[in-house]
Amino acid sequence: MENNDMQDTRLFVRYLILQARHLIWINRQRELSPYNISVGQSHILGILHQIGHKVTLTELAKLTERATSSTSVQLNRMENDGLVEKIRENPKSNLLSFTLTEKGRNIYKLCNKMEADKKIMSALSEAERQQLILMLEKIIYRAEKRLRSQT
Repeated sequence: MENNDMQDTRLFVRYLILQARHLIWINRQRELSPYNISVGQSHILGILHQIGHKVTLTELAKLTERATSSTSVQLNRMENDGLVEKIRENPKSNLLSFTLTEKGRNIYKLCNKMEADKKIMSALSEAERQQLILMLEKIIYRAEKRLRSQT
């Protein structure tokens, strides 16, 4: 960033948040590459593992904070790769649910170690991480509040 931009701390904070997010994402993607899954797929595997039962497309879209259409595309890829199973709740119904396959559970166990995250976050003490969480939650709350007021 140019020197003038760094004078405005709001812009500089946004720049740092985006840079940190990008670098953490790249490290996580490199960690997942041996398993041939993306960060987004890993996130879905984690959600399905934590929930432990069938989840609808709409529920997954909300939990991942993604559009239903992009979640559907992701789940179709994961189904083709044998990571999730699509279950039609009723033969005549359009309602679909998804669950982990055995392969999906195994991949989740392998990639859940998150060594990259542990190494990166070890730069901060537990107290510093707690402070960062509080600060980021404030920023997220304000951003969500502003979005709601604009609709």
